[in-house]
Amino acid sequence: MSSRLRLSVLAVVSAAVLISGGGLRAQALPFLLFERYLDPLRIQAGIPGLSALILQDDQVVWERGLGYRDLEASHAAAPDTPYAIADLTQTITATLLLHCSERGVVELNAPIGDWLPNAESPETTLRQLLTHAAPTSALGYRYTPSRFALLARPVETCFDGPFRHVVAQNVFDLLAMRDAVPGYDIATAPDALRQHFDEASLARYGALLERVATPYKVDNRGRATRSGLPSVAVDGAHGLIASARDLARFDQGLPIHLRPESLALAWTNATHNGVPTPFGLGWFVQDYYGEKLVWHFGNFPDAFSSLILKVPNRRLTLILLANSDGLSAPFSLNEGDVTSSLFARTFLRLFL
Repeated sequence: MSSRLRLSVLAVVSAAVLISGGGLRAQALPFLLFERYLDPLRIQAGIPGLSALILQDDQVVWERGLGYRDLEASHAAAPDTPYAIADLTQTITATLLLHCSERGVVELNAPIGDWLPNAESPETTLRQLLTHAAPTSALGYRYTPSRFALLARPVETCFDGPFRHVVAQNVFDLLAMRDAVPGYDIATAPDALRQHFDEASLARYGALLERVATPYKVDNRGRATRSGLPSVAVDGAHGLIASARDLARFDQGLPIHLRPESLALAWTNATHNGVPTPFGLGWFVQDYYGEKLVWHFGNFPDAFSSLILKVPNRRLTLILLANSDGLSAPFSLNEGDVTSSLFARTFLRLFL
């Protein structure tokens, strides 16, 4: 984390203090400041293209594209630019699984071995996987996406279909997530999967893949070179593609999928030996000066990164998508503290 990046955050906070006493409208001030300082943060974090969006009271109140989704072609990033959302896939998987629990089709305390008998630690429950409970009970919590990925299987059983089709039909289509794609390889996927999609959908996905942000590896001098994805596989933890506007629709649609008590459960810290862990059911949860923060991040090394940060009591949500790992790699977000991110910290200090 560079000292220049830290200085930018201090400048944001100082400016907020100085200007808040002036004649600008209080409501507009945080947006003006956030927009003013977001692009320098993007550049210093080594992000070629960034899509950013803020929701307030379930409405998109601010959105921007900064930099380029494709540097070589000079194609600008936009709020509807699709990105690989990486670990944010977990929030969608958790939502579907909790919906299955509400319907009585899935019991969260059932072992994953009921669906995957050959899984490592088949006695681990769905609830434990949802909370990233460590395989060794003494550890309590350990962020392990490869274990969370197993949850795609009970989702498939609940909805009686391949995971990708379940997501496309019950999330993307239901919520009009128009720029979302169920995986990079959908055009070349086996016929057994493709037959679940009509030709119009497959053609639309193909067109959207032409607009996906180009992934970049950025060195410590800020030089960006095209990179590839570590994997194109789709599972319960990774692989989906969406735009910032799509994720805004997902955020708006959470009450459609889940009852209030299910959301409250998802947004409550799991405990280990009576001590809260950083994770709820599919979401990180933490306190910030008396405000509950609900959030998740995504990271494809040298390719993509993402962040969704919610302040439920303020009905406020920030969504950031990037075509390098600069939103995540410099910060230890897997440890459960979103304020380690300078992007999140800047947002919180301006809006709370």
